[in-house]
Amino acid sequence: MPASRPILALDADGVLVDLHAAYATAWQQAFGVALVEQDPLAYWPMDRWGVGRLEGEMRRQLRAQFERESLWASLPAIDGAVQACHRLHDAGYELVCVTALEARFERARLDNLKALGFPIRRVIATGHVEGERSPKADAIAALRPVAFVDDYIVYLRGVPSEVHTALVLRAPNGSPNVGDELSLARSVHQDLADFADHWLGTAPAPP
Repeated sequence: MPASRPILALDADGVLVDLHAAYATAWQQAFGVALVEQDPLAYWPMDRWGVGRLEGEMRRQLRAQFERESLWASLPAIDGAVQACHRLHDAGYELVCVTALEARFERARLDNLKALGFPIRRVIATGHVEGERSPKADAIAALRPVAFVDDYIVYLRGVPSEVHTALVLRAPNGSPNVGDELSLARSVHQDLADFADHWLGTAPAPP
């Protein structure tokens, strides 16, 4: 039997697909208003679109849009991400998406990635819980990838030390990717294409 491919674990939102676009879509569906971009360098969707934190009924209406599978199945790819994944796949790696979505949206996320042309055939949805340890840490430990790429420094907490942790900075304004926890990342990149350049230029080729 041929040797199995080494695994690269990749986050979705902010690494593969554009969550900001999903936020704008959800807002328009909830309130019938098209948002206008205010800060293209904002890390958080609220800041990018210039909308305040919602409360009460408006918050409930917006959150209801994120409960729809169709939203998670229709996000656009981040520029250059599909091409970067094909480069990594063609170099001999198996790509697995590890996302903090709830498990019930796992299929929608996989369908979205396939439709966009990503060479990804497996999604692990861990759910999202803030805490001292990443909600993705157990999945990464079980998966045993050679590297894990995420755009949220908090999600690198507790990842096994033998896994190369790569942080995608993505956008600087209001970013949580600052301070002492940056030491959790063994490499830092502007986007997935930059990670692919780095990884394919430095990591040993798969057997």
